[in-house]
Amino acid sequence: MVLSTESLATPTSTTCFDDGSYTVSKRSIRKSSSSDTPNPPLYIVYPNEKGTYPVILFLHGFSIPNISYTDMFEFIASHGYIIVAPGQTLIELLRGLCVFSAVGDVDSAAETANWIDENLQSVLPNDVSPDLENVALAGHSKGGKAAFALALGHANTSLKFKALIGLDPVAGRDNADRLEPKILNYIPKNFNISLPIALIGTGLGDDGCCGCFPPAAPWGCNHPFFFNECKPPTCYFVAKDFGHMDMLDDWLAKLAGMFVCKTGKGSYADMRRACGGIFVAFLKAYMFNEPVDLTAIIDSPNSVAPIKLDPVLWLKS
Repeated sequence: MVLSTESLATPTSTTCFDDGSYTVSKRSIRKSSSSDTPNPPLYIVYPNEKGTYPVILFLHGFSIPNISYTDMFEFIASHGYIIVAPGQTLIELLRGLCVFSAVGDVDSAAETANWIDENLQSVLPNDVSPDLENVALAGHSKGGKAAFALALGHANTSLKFKALIGLDPVAGRDNADRLEPKILNYIPKNFNISLPIALIGTGLGDDGCCGCFPPAAPWGCNHPFFFNECKPPTCYFVAKDFGHMDMLDDWLAKLAGMFVCKTGKGSYADMRRACGGIFVAFLKAYMFNEPVDLTAIIDSPNSVAPIKLDPVLWLKS
Protein backbone atom coordinates (compact mmCIF):
# COMPACT_ATOMS: atom_id res chain seq x y z
CA MET A 1 0.00 0.00 0.00
CA VAL A 2 1.14 3.53 -0.74
CA LEU A 3 -0.11 6.39 1.38
CA SER A 4 -0.02 9.70 -0.42
CA THR A 5 0.71 12.66 1.82
CA GLU A 6 0.97 15.33 -0.86
CA SER A 7 -1.64 18.03 -0.62
CA LEU A 8 -3.54 19.58 -3.49
CA ALA A 9 -4.58 22.46 -1.27
CA THR A 10 -4.64 23.34 2.39
CA PRO A 11 -7.79 25.35 3.02
CA THR A 12 -8.39 26.86 6.45
CA SER A 13 -11.93 25.51 6.45
CA THR A 14 -14.17 23.11 4.60
CA THR A 15 -17.85 23.38 3.76
CA CYS A 16 -18.69 19.68 3.52
CA PHE A 17 -19.56 19.39 7.23
CA ASP A 18 -21.91 22.39 7.11
CA ASP A 19 -25.52 22.23 5.95
CA GLY A 20 -25.77 22.58 2.19
CA SER A 21 -27.58 25.36 0.39
CA TYR A 22 -30.51 23.28 -0.92
CA THR A 23 -33.84 22.64 0.76
CA VAL A 24 -34.93 19.02 0.50
CA SER A 25 -38.02 16.85 0.22
CA LYS A 26 -38.55 13.15 0.80
CA ARG A 27 -41.07 10.58 -0.32
CA SER A 28 -41.73 6.87 -0.03
CA ILE A 29 -42.80 4.85 -3.05
CA ARG A 30 -44.42 1.45 -2.72
CA LYS A 31 -44.97 -1.10 -5.43
CA SER A 32 -48.46 -1.39 -6.87
CA SER A 33 -49.90 -3.86 -9.36
CA SER A 34 -49.58 -1.29 -12.15
CA SER A 35 -46.13 -0.04 -11.17
CA ASP A 36 -42.61 -0.78 -12.39
CA THR A 37 -41.29 0.12 -8.93
CA PRO A 38 -39.06 -2.59 -7.38
CA ASN A 39 -40.66 -4.69 -4.69
CA PRO A 40 -38.70 -3.24 -1.74
CA PRO A 41 -40.41 0.07 -0.89
CA LEU A 42 -38.21 2.97 -1.98
CA TYR A 43 -37.30 6.02 0.07
CA ILE A 44 -36.14 9.03 -1.95
CA VAL A 45 -34.64 12.27 -0.64
CA TYR A 46 -33.90 15.06 -3.12
CA PRO A 47 -33.24 18.81 -3.45
CA ASN A 48 -36.26 21.01 -4.15
CA GLU A 49 -34.51 23.55 -6.33
CA LYS A 50 -34.49 23.24 -10.11
CA GLY A 51 -31.45 21.38 -11.37
CA THR A 52 -29.78 18.13 -12.34
CA TYR A 53 -28.23 16.25 -9.44
CA PRO A 54 -25.98 13.21 -8.95
CA VAL A 55 -27.60 10.12 -7.46
CA ILE A 56 -26.65 7.86 -4.55
CA LEU A 57 -28.11 4.35 -4.35
CA PHE A 58 -27.92 3.57 -0.62
CA LEU A 59 -28.45 0.06 0.80
CA HIS A 60 -29.61 -0.21 4.42
CA GLY A 61 -28.13 -2.44 7.09
CA PHE A 62 -29.55 -5.72 8.39
CA SER A 63 -33.20 -5.21 9.45
CA ILE A 64 -32.68 -1.43 9.61
CA PRO A 65 -35.57 0.62 8.14
CA ASN A 66 -34.41 2.77 5.25
CA ILE A 67 -36.20 5.78 6.77
CA SER A 68 -33.99 5.63 9.87
CA TYR A 69 -31.16 7.25 7.90
CA THR A 70 -33.32 10.31 7.21
CA ASP A 71 -31.21 12.91 9.04
CA MET A 72 -28.03 11.84 7.25
CA PHE A 73 -29.84 11.62 3.90
CA GLU A 74 -31.27 15.12 4.29
CA PHE A 75 -27.83 16.49 5.12
CA ILE A 76 -26.29 14.92 2.01
CA ALA A 77 -29.23 15.99 -0.20
CA SER A 78 -28.82 19.58 1.01
CA HIS A 79 -25.47 19.54 -0.80
CA GLY A 80 -27.16 18.68 -4.10
CA TYR A 81 -27.61 14.90 -4.24
CA ILE A 82 -30.58 12.60 -4.82
CA ILE A 83 -30.61 9.56 -2.52
CA VAL A 84 -32.56 6.43 -3.41
CA ALA A 85 -32.77 3.88 -0.60
CA PRO A 86 -34.61 0.58 -1.14
CA GLY A 87 -36.31 -0.87 1.93
CA GLN A 88 -37.73 -4.28 2.66
CA THR A 89 -41.13 -5.89 2.92
CA LEU A 90 -42.18 -7.83 6.02
CA ILE A 91 -41.65 -11.10 4.15
CA GLU A 92 -38.13 -10.02 3.19
CA LEU A 93 -37.44 -9.02 6.79
CA LEU A 94 -38.52 -12.44 8.07
CA ARG A 95 -36.54 -14.19 5.34
CA GLY A 96 -33.47 -12.17 6.30
CA LEU A 97 -33.81 -13.27 9.91
CA CYS A 98 -33.95 -16.94 8.87
CA VAL A 99 -31.60 -17.11 5.88
CA PHE A 100 -27.99 -16.12 6.48
CA SER A 101 -27.28 -14.68 3.04
CA ALA A 102 -26.97 -11.37 1.22
CA VAL A 103 -27.71 -12.77 -2.24
CA GLY A 104 -31.28 -11.47 -2.16
CA ASP A 105 -30.03 -8.05 -1.03
CA VAL A 106 -27.66 -7.87 -3.99
CA ASP A 107 -30.40 -8.89 -6.43
CA SER A 108 -32.78 -6.28 -4.96
CA ALA A 109 -30.05 -3.64 -5.21
CA ALA A 110 -29.55 -4.46 -8.89
CA GLU A 111 -33.30 -4.25 -9.47
CA THR A 112 -33.39 -0.82 -7.86
CA ALA A 113 -30.37 0.30 -9.89
CA ASN A 114 -32.16 -0.67 -13.10
CA TRP A 115 -35.27 1.19 -11.91
CA ILE A 116 -33.16 4.31 -11.28
CA ASP A 117 -31.79 4.08 -14.80
CA GLU A 118 -35.24 3.81 -16.38
CA ASN A 119 -37.78 5.37 -14.01
CA LEU A 120 -36.33 7.68 -11.34
CA GLN A 121 -37.20 10.81 -13.29
CA SER A 122 -40.89 9.85 -13.32
CA VAL A 123 -41.21 10.21 -9.52
CA LEU A 124 -39.29 13.48 -9.20
CA PRO A 125 -40.61 17.00 -9.77
CA ASN A 126 -40.44 18.06 -13.41
CA ASP A 127 -37.64 20.54 -12.79
CA VAL A 128 -35.51 18.14 -10.71
CA SER A 129 -33.52 15.63 -12.78
CA PRO A 130 -31.11 12.82 -11.93
CA ASP A 131 -27.62 12.97 -13.41
CA LEU A 132 -27.28 9.34 -14.45
CA GLU A 133 -23.69 9.90 -15.54
CA ASN A 134 -22.80 10.48 -11.89
CA VAL A 135 -24.24 7.72 -9.71
CA ALA A 136 -22.64 6.43 -6.51
CA LEU A 137 -23.28 3.07 -4.88
CA ALA A 138 -23.24 3.02 -1.07
CA GLY A 139 -24.41 0.94 1.86
CA HIS A 140 -24.23 0.47 5.62
CA SER A 141 -23.44 -2.76 7.49
CA LYS A 142 -24.89 -5.73 5.56
CA GLY A 143 -25.92 -3.19 2.91
CA GLY A 144 -22.29 -2.11 2.65
CA LYS A 145 -21.29 -5.69 1.93
CA ALA A 146 -24.13 -5.90 -0.65
CA ALA A 147 -22.86 -2.71 -2.30
CA PHE A 148 -19.39 -4.22 -2.66
CA ALA A 149 -20.90 -7.45 -4.02
CA LEU A 150 -22.89 -5.51 -6.62
CA ALA A 151 -19.78 -3.58 -7.63
CA LEU A 152 -17.97 -6.91 -7.98
CA GLY A 153 -20.57 -8.11 -10.48
CA HIS A 154 -22.60 -10.55 -8.37
CA ALA A 155 -25.73 -9.14 -10.04
CA ASN A 156 -26.19 -7.35 -13.33
CA THR A 157 -27.42 -3.81 -13.77
CA SER A 158 -27.70 -1.41 -16.68
CA LEU A 159 -26.69 1.49 -14.42
CA LYS A 160 -23.03 2.48 -14.38
CA PHE A 161 -21.56 3.60 -11.07
CA LYS A 162 -18.99 6.35 -10.62
CA ALA A 163 -17.95 5.64 -7.01
CA LEU A 164 -18.46 3.18 -4.12
CA ILE A 165 -18.86 4.05 -0.43
CA GLY A 166 -18.96 1.50 2.38
CA LEU A 167 -20.32 2.74 5.72
CA ASP A 168 -19.04 0.28 8.32
CA PRO A 169 -19.62 -2.72 6.02
CA VAL A 170 -20.04 -6.18 7.54
CA ALA A 171 -19.33 -9.44 5.70
CA GLY A 172 -20.75 -11.90 8.24
CA ARG A 173 -20.56 -13.24 11.81
CA ASP A 174 -16.86 -14.09 11.61
CA ASN A 175 -14.27 -14.94 8.98
CA ALA A 176 -15.36 -18.60 8.97
CA ASP A 177 -19.06 -17.73 8.72
CA ARG A 178 -19.31 -15.08 6.02
CA LEU A 179 -22.47 -14.12 4.16
CA GLU A 180 -23.03 -15.36 0.63
CA PRO A 181 -21.83 -14.18 -1.76
CA LYS A 182 -18.49 -14.38 0.00
CA ILE A 183 -16.36 -11.46 -1.16
CA LEU A 184 -13.61 -11.20 1.46
CA ASN A 185 -10.65 -13.43 0.65
CA TYR A 186 -8.07 -11.81 2.97
CA ILE A 187 -5.74 -11.04 0.08
CA PRO A 188 -4.42 -7.47 -0.17
CA LYS A 189 -5.88 -5.43 -3.03
CA ASN A 190 -7.93 -8.42 -4.16
CA PHE A 191 -11.18 -6.64 -5.06
CA ASN A 192 -11.64 -6.41 -8.82
CA ILE A 193 -13.34 -3.02 -8.57
CA SER A 194 -12.27 -0.18 -10.84
CA LEU A 195 -14.28 2.47 -8.95
CA PRO A 196 -12.82 4.92 -6.44
CA ILE A 197 -13.79 3.67 -2.98
CA ALA A 198 -14.40 5.36 0.35
CA LEU A 199 -14.65 3.36 3.57
CA ILE A 200 -16.00 4.80 6.81
CA GLY A 201 -15.46 2.49 9.78
CA THR A 202 -16.34 2.73 13.46
CA GLY A 203 -13.97 2.23 16.36
CA LEU A 204 -16.54 0.48 18.56
CA GLY A 205 -18.29 -1.63 15.93
CA ASP A 206 -16.43 -4.79 16.87
CA ASP A 207 -17.29 -4.46 20.58
CA GLY A 208 -20.21 -6.42 22.01
CA CYS A 209 -23.10 -4.82 23.87
CA CYS A 210 -23.48 -5.19 27.67
CA GLY A 211 -21.58 -8.48 27.57
CA CYS A 212 -24.72 -10.13 26.17
CA PHE A 213 -24.83 -9.38 22.45
CA PRO A 214 -22.10 -10.21 19.95
CA PRO A 215 -20.44 -7.37 18.02
CA ALA A 216 -22.52 -5.87 15.23
CA ALA A 217 -19.40 -5.51 13.07
CA PRO A 218 -17.22 -8.42 14.21
CA TRP A 219 -13.47 -8.49 13.76
CA GLY A 220 -12.48 -10.40 10.64
CA CYS A 221 -15.58 -9.24 8.75
CA ASN A 222 -15.42 -5.48 9.31
CA HIS A 223 -13.97 -2.35 7.77
CA PRO A 224 -10.17 -2.95 8.04
CA PHE A 225 -10.56 -6.21 6.16
CA PHE A 226 -12.56 -4.51 3.41
CA PHE A 227 -9.90 -1.80 3.23
CA ASN A 228 -7.15 -4.41 2.95
CA GLU A 229 -8.72 -5.77 -0.25
CA CYS A 230 -9.43 -2.38 -1.89
CA LYS A 231 -7.28 -1.14 -4.73
CA PRO A 232 -6.40 2.55 -5.07
CA PRO A 233 -7.87 5.03 -5.24
CA THR A 234 -9.32 4.41 -1.80
CA CYS A 235 -10.05 6.71 1.13
CA TYR A 236 -10.36 5.27 4.64
CA PHE A 237 -11.78 6.99 7.71
CA VAL A 238 -12.48 5.53 11.14
CA ALA A 239 -14.85 7.23 13.58
CA LYS A 240 -12.76 6.16 16.53
CA ASP A 241 -15.19 6.87 19.37
CA PHE A 242 -18.47 5.75 17.76
CA GLY A 243 -20.43 2.54 17.33
CA HIS A 244 -21.86 0.67 14.39
CA MET A 245 -25.32 2.31 14.40
CA ASP A 246 -24.48 5.77 15.73
CA MET A 247 -25.11 7.43 12.35
CA LEU A 248 -28.80 6.48 12.38
CA ASP A 249 -31.58 8.85 13.45
CA ASP A 250 -31.54 9.46 17.19
CA TRP A 251 -34.46 7.20 18.10
CA LEU A 252 -32.94 4.08 16.57
CA ALA A 253 -29.34 4.91 17.48
CA LYS A 254 -30.38 5.19 21.15
CA LEU A 255 -32.45 2.01 20.99
CA ALA A 256 -29.61 0.10 19.33
CA GLY A 257 -27.19 1.38 21.95
CA MET A 258 -29.36 -0.07 24.72
CA PHE A 259 -30.10 -3.46 23.21
CA VAL A 260 -28.06 -4.27 20.10
CA CYS A 261 -24.57 -2.82 19.84
CA LYS A 262 -22.10 -0.64 21.71
CA THR A 263 -22.60 3.07 21.22
CA GLY A 264 -20.22 5.97 21.62
CA LYS A 265 -20.53 8.82 24.09
CA GLY A 266 -20.38 11.57 21.50
CA SER A 267 -23.19 13.32 19.65
CA TYR A 268 -25.15 11.23 17.16
CA ALA A 269 -25.77 14.44 15.20
CA ASP A 270 -22.01 14.99 14.93
CA MET A 271 -21.54 11.41 13.74
CA ARG A 272 -24.19 11.84 11.04
CA ARG A 273 -22.64 15.14 9.97
CA ALA A 274 -19.20 13.54 9.81
CA CYS A 275 -20.40 10.62 7.69
CA GLY A 276 -22.48 12.88 5.44
CA GLY A 277 -19.61 15.32 5.04
CA ILE A 278 -17.24 12.53 4.02
CA PHE A 279 -19.80 11.37 1.42
CA VAL A 280 -19.97 14.90 0.03
CA ALA A 281 -16.21 15.54 0.03
CA PHE A 282 -15.38 12.18 -1.55
CA LEU A 283 -18.01 12.49 -4.29
CA LYS A 284 -17.00 16.07 -5.09
CA ALA A 285 -13.44 14.86 -5.55
CA TYR A 286 -14.18 11.82 -7.70
CA MET A 287 -17.31 12.88 -9.56
CA PHE A 288 -16.43 16.50 -10.24
CA ASN A 289 -12.67 16.77 -9.71
CA GLU A 290 -13.12 19.16 -6.78
CA PRO A 291 -10.77 17.69 -4.13
CA VAL A 292 -10.41 20.68 -1.80
CA ASP A 293 -12.72 19.39 0.94
CA LEU A 294 -11.37 15.85 0.76
CA THR A 295 -7.81 17.13 0.93
CA ALA A 296 -8.67 19.23 3.97
CA ILE A 297 -10.03 16.16 5.77
CA ILE A 298 -6.97 14.09 4.89
CA ASP A 299 -4.50 16.81 5.89
CA SER A 300 -6.18 17.95 9.12
CA PRO A 301 -9.01 15.56 10.00
CA ASN A 302 -9.41 16.61 13.61
CA SER A 303 -9.31 20.29 12.76
CA VAL A 304 -12.16 20.21 10.26
CA ALA A 305 -14.30 17.16 11.11
CA PRO A 306 -16.92 17.28 13.90
CA ILE A 307 -15.66 13.97 15.39
CA LYS A 308 -12.30 12.29 15.88
CA LEU A 309 -11.18 10.40 12.78
CA ASP A 310 -8.29 8.00 13.30
CA PRO A 311 -6.86 6.61 11.11
CA VAL A 312 -7.38 8.64 7.96
CA LEU A 313 -5.77 7.34 4.77
CA TRP A 314 -5.87 8.22 1.09
CA LEU A 315 -4.33 5.64 -1.22
CA LYS A 316 -3.95 7.19 -4.64
CA SER A 317 -1.72 4.64 -6.32
